[in-house]
Amino acid sequence: MNMKITLFEKQERLIAQRFPFVVMVLKGLGQIMLQENAYTGFFFLAGICYGSFTMGFAALIAAVCGTINAKILGYDQTEIAKGIYGFSAALVGVALTFYFDAVWVTGLAVIIGAALAATIQHWFIVKKIPVFTLPFIIVTWFFLYLFKYIYPVASPASLDTITAVSQDLAFAFKGFGQVIFQGSLFAGIAFFIGIFISSPVQALYALVASLVAGVLSALYNAPPEGIMTGLFSYNAVLCAIVFAGNKESGIWMFIAVALSIIVQFVMNTYELTPLTFPFVAGTSIVLALQNFITKWRVKS
Repeated sequence: MNMKITLFEKQERLIAQRFPFVVMVLKGLGQIMLQENAYTGFFFLAGICYGSFTMGFAALIAAVCGTINAKILGYDQTEIAKGIYGFSAALVGVALTFYFDAVWVTGLAVIIGAALAATIQHWFIVKKIPVFTLPFIIVTWFFLYLFKYIYPVASPASLDTITAVSQDLAFAFKGFGQVIFQGSLFAGIAFFIGIFISSPVQALYALVASLVAGVLSALYNAPPEGIMTGLFSYNAVLCAIVFAGNKESGIWMFIAVALSIIVQFVMNTYELTPLTFPFVAGTSIVLALQNFITKWRVKS
């Protein structure tokens, strides 16, 4: 597998020499799940387009807008090349076309939202605050409020990403898909493969976390439909990717997953749209706890 990954990386560099902007945008898509890999981004885009071409197009346009915004504002070129300013933007694009009809107002919101997400991402980077997908969450919550209460835009009558409930372990893969609002098994597997190409360890940790999250959610009487479509697993997937491979990573991953589930349950209780906030909250708490323990050990 290491040899295959090396070949992927070599091929990516060759493509980047001829089409650098394309690779930047694809890496931005890959960074949705913390993967600096253009091939990962391609698999993500393919999975999104399978569920909804409109969402796939919105994700691509948003990633392009976020990257261009970063270039215009003179952000760090290394960060731009890694796709740092594309992933929150891409998520905004998918989210807005998931929740609302693809009309001109939504399209304008995707472009503006992508630029805002990239700008907010930069602000947190300058402040050296790790926030993961928080810029996407902030921007999407803003437009959800705007379109629902101030300038109403109709929601889609039927969503391509909603699928029939499966009575098997397919929900573990669907948890991958739901990170980017995709409920199909195809998208989930495509996303898993995309991560596996970049990091087999992170992909396997994420798969285990997705299973664990489903089991824990069932123990707390979560709706079976939500479990089987991966809606209680996608935050766990992201938590696992962050902590995979570190010392004692299994324990920290489990704590982060458990915390993300608790946050999601609380938000669902109060009818709040969780997006990836449970992941951000759970991961941030664990990282703060790790930092506290490290400092305590040094002082001891």
